[in-house]
Amino acid sequence: MTLLESLVLVFVAGAITALATGLGALPFFFFDEISDRRSVMLWGLSSGIMVSASVFGLIEEGLTEGTPLEIAAGMATGVLLVVIAHDILMDADIDPREYEEADFKKLVLILGILTVHSFPEGIAVGVSFADLGLEDGVAFLGFTVPVLAIFMTIAISIHNIPEGTAISIPLKSMGVSKWKMVWWAVFSSLPQPLGAVIAFTFVSVAREFLPFGFGFAAGAMIYLVLTEFIPEALDLGKDLPNGGKPELAGGIAIGVAIMLPLAVI
Repeated sequence: MTLLESLVLVFVAGAITALATGLGALPFFFFDEISDRRSVMLWGLSSGIMVSASVFGLIEEGLTEGTPLEIAAGMATGVLLVVIAHDILMDADIDPREYEEADFKKLVLILGILTVHSFPEGIAVGVSFADLGLEDGVAFLGFTVPVLAIFMTIAISIHNIPEGTAISIPLKSMGVSKWKMVWWAVFSSLPQPLGAVIAFTFVSVAREFLPFGFGFAAGAMIYLVLTEFIPEALDLGKDLPNGGKPELAGGIAIGVAIMLPLAVI
């Protein structure tokens, strides 16, 4: 198995997670709108999946490769880089409703903002492929794929579906066509295949940094859940009974329940 073949497989895995975001727009082919209650539950679902993937996948696997200190250092760095990136782009926050009529400069800016949100997910996929080709894995198309890589690819793909829905809601209100909503949803996750390839290349060349890489991806994703997903859900649910907290908690519980069987396997 050549390095190029490995990179192609990792890129395809990242592309699958990106394409899954487009599935989030499919409900609008059948329904005119999605209620705030359901939107809050979808954000909760996404949060539960992300945290479960980080704890039961990345952190747990990282502890088998390195020390808790290495994992903690990686998590701290992941959080720090997301914070710095947010600060740089803070004054240029872009609403998805502006996608449709954005000029080239604004599209570049939008892609930068999306990178802050989706790049860590691509990194999570990339580092999960670190043991690609080793004996302890699942045979697939001539490759021996690590179980963790399958777990993370499925987890990020499921997580991306409600993200695609969240992106499609304001686009729907603008009268954007259904297929364009699918495209813009996929566009929001385009940094993921690139992040996956970069992360895989890094941990393959410098394997001693693998625990750090696991921690980095986990820290960045958990931080995004705590500072972006949950606040967004609570903002959407502020007019619901109890501020939408029961719906949020229910969504998180479902997300964790979905991922636990995969984590056990």
